[in-house]
Amino acid sequence: MAANPFRQAQFLTSAHRLDQLPPDQGAEVAFAGRSNAGKSSALNAICDQHGLARTSKTPGRTQQLNVFLLDDTHRLIDLPGYGYAKVPEALRAHWRGVMDAYLRTRESLKGLVLVMDARHPLKEFDCDMLTFGAASGRRCHCLLTKADKLSRSEGARTLVAVRKTLAAEFPNGTAQLFSSTAKTGLDEARSLFADWLELRGAA
Repeated sequence: MAANPFRQAQFLTSAHRLDQLPPDQGAEVAFAGRSNAGKSSALNAICDQHGLARTSKTPGRTQQLNVFLLDDTHRLIDLPGYGYAKVPEALRAHWRGVMDAYLRTRESLKGLVLVMDARHPLKEFDCDMLTFGAASGRRCHCLLTKADKLSRSEGARTLVAVRKTLAAEFPNGTAQLFSSTAKTGLDEARSLFADWLELRGAA
């Protein structure tokens, strides 16, 4: 087993606008998800770092694009959590525009990771993000988080149902079960994202 290539991730910057991101070169993978879907916990688990992405019980904690460097040419981007109600409409509108522009125009973006609670998958905002991704030709991978909250049979049924919907409506999308607590699906996720980024020698 090769070393985890995401273990070296380091926080670089937070961006409120696209022009505050690093130059559009190299390769990056972006993480999106509803507030409280477990996005920060998933990032921390994938990178095997407890405090890399800040977790909070307060929805909407991530309100900027947070950039994590793997090396000079590879990055992870933590997108603002969506679906929270306490943020002013003007800010929600701003982030819709930023995310739409980011997905449409960012040349270095190799794929979108859509984090959703396995107990409540494919909500309206999730489908909106899949639509954004499909319209921009991006690969999308759904991490069905908190899978440890489901029985084995419930998890299997959920995964089958989500994959069926993706095949019918979002053929650029894939899905897997994931749990940052139980470490379910970690190797599968790391391997896929390393492939997207073309990280050499990755597991």
